[in-house]
Amino acid sequence: MIRPLAYALLLSTTALPALAETRAIVIGVSDYTVLDADLKGPSHDAQLIAETLVARGVDPAQVTVLASAPPSLPEGVSSAQPTRAAILAAMEDVAAKAQPGDTVVFYFSGHGSQAPDASGDEGGGYDEILLPADAAGWKGAIGAVENAIVDDELQAWAQGLMDRGVQLVGLIDACHSATGFRAIGGEGVAKTLEPETLGIPDDAPSAPAAAPLVLQGDYVFLYSSQSDERSFEYPFGDTGAWHGEFTLRLAQVLAEAPQATWAQVLAAATDAMAQGPARQMPEGEGPLLDAQVFGTGSAPGRWRLDGAKVEAGLLQGLEAGAELTLYAAGAGGEPLGTVTVAKAEARSATLSGPLPEGAAWAELTAAAPAKPLVLAAPVRADAGDGFDYAAWEAALPAPGADPDLIPILVDGTVALANADGVLDPEGPGSTPRIVPEEGETPAAAVERVLETAAHGLRLRETLAGAAGRGLTGQPVIAIEVERRPALPVPSEGGVACGPADPGTAADPAKGVAPCDQLWLTLTNTSGKAQDVSVLYFSADFTVAPIWPVQNLANRLAPGESVTVGLQIAAGSTAGLEEIWVLAVPEGDGPRVDLTRLASPEMTRDFAGASDGMTMWLEDRMIDPEEAANRGFSLKPSPLAMIRQVVRLTPEP
Repeated sequence: MIRPLAYALLLSTTALPALAETRAIVIGVSDYTVLDADLKGPSHDAQLIAETLVARGVDPAQVTVLASAPPSLPEGVSSAQPTRAAILAAMEDVAAKAQPGDTVVFYFSGHGSQAPDASGDEGGGYDEILLPADAAGWKGAIGAVENAIVDDELQAWAQGLMDRGVQLVGLIDACHSATGFRAIGGEGVAKTLEPETLGIPDDAPSAPAAAPLVLQGDYVFLYSSQSDERSFEYPFGDTGAWHGEFTLRLAQVLAEAPQATWAQVLAAATDAMAQGPARQMPEGEGPLLDAQVFGTGSAPGRWRLDGAKVEAGLLQGLEAGAELTLYAAGAGGEPLGTVTVAKAEARSATLSGPLPEGAAWAELTAAAPAKPLVLAAPVRADAGDGFDYAAWEAALPAPGADPDLIPILVDGTVALANADGVLDPEGPGSTPRIVPEEGETPAAAVERVLETAAHGLRLRETLAGAAGRGLTGQPVIAIEVERRPALPVPSEGGVACGPADPGTAADPAKGVAPCDQLWLTLTNTSGKAQDVSVLYFSADFTVAPIWPVQNLANRLAPGESVTVGLQIAAGSTAGLEEIWVLAVPEGDGPRVDLTRLASPEMTRDFAGASDGMTMWLEDRMIDPEEAANRGFSLKPSPLAMIRQVVRLTPEP
């Protein structure tokens, strides 16, 4: 939780170069021949990444796919089974052919794990390993997991490439974390195997610590999750296919990123994943993070119509209920009318209603309206905990398909986990609980919390859908974040926050603690005045208005800056929260103040919305049944949404 502080300065952004010939090794391990660890998504992931690479201009002859029976591959792409020998052979082949200035892409989707450090470069800890199709368990005779690919091998191969002037892009949709998180009732499957599953003895020795290998050269690595998180795969709509959450969002972004940097791609994929079922946060590293992605994407534009179908679907971000504007030509021209998507498949969508004469192209006007909140059936974390949950179970609504949240009965109350079913992934209490207020029954508490959750999740989805991925240019608002640490102090009736220390640049990896202040310097880097609003999305689903306050003017002229502050509340528990910076270019109507969209209990004293953008967004948040019956209204102006993740890490 947070509270706003005060406000009044400057920043800039960067972009960088393009790359040369690209060669790719794409690995997707779904079927394990020895281990009882099959996955459903990696073969589909491999197909999707191969399609994405070819669409960005990579020569199909330079793409090698090693996957367990991928459904289909672009013509000209070579394929083989993802065994250790085949993977190493592909790596050797690419190394032999790559020339200075080339780019090599290494993509892996499958299981990862950890094994005792064989070389000492991990400081006597554990090596990270990737598991090919023929990986087996621990073999004491060789002191290793049989047929695993160890990070030392990948590093040596990578360094050999970079020593010759080759640039390396690594994309890993697997995880190695042994976190002990409990996934309770979730539909997703984690892409990791614990060391004990592989039969690695607890007392298996690691090599004495040695100097770690530090990669030298031009590289960028994107990972599907943080080192202490798990990566998940999920069913993809009703297509029958599964995909890794990271791979799906990464491919969608790459398909649309005409001149984005890897850092922009990572940020856009992270934003998309924030709307998904799992709380996994991708991360990236390497000198090429600020370099331009190889090839070109097709910036979101118009899709061709084929009768009542449009040549785009779920993979392009279309869902049932999305609104499209129809045109006669692939560019320019007057709109002929609008239509909604009736049903979306992986790569195509069926349109509802008759089409106007001459319609041949469709352009996305607005994403599908946010769906009503759906809960899964409640599950008990511990059947023997001694608590009576009858009142809670009676108060919870009937479960539905494709749930947003999973109610977990724990410690005498209800925790609302994400659809991955992981309880307290960021530490004790990080999954929000339903706690009755004084005099409140369980039924009333459930109604209150679910109302807040429905509003917060629906608003987040609506804003993200309206803003899109923002990869066609530089952000209109540049952000600098300063952290000013403060400590909780005793006060009458509880705990308050003491004075703050001098500030330093915030490090997202280190997180923030209760009572810390965050100061955001927001600068309009566009050539047009922008109406800027700041909202805060808490782990308990509350959306708080941060800026503007008390109806202050929030229009920033080009180059103008403002400083906005907020403070983490004393007593906050661990969790992931978000700052939303929203910008709308100046229009003919009144200035846009989107703080009116915050949680209703925080906006009771606000005047009703008078600007077109706020009213349009409110309209998008109504139930789909109502949306189908209302008249079509065009989004009044472009909306930019910049999301800053806040990791709360209370001191132990």
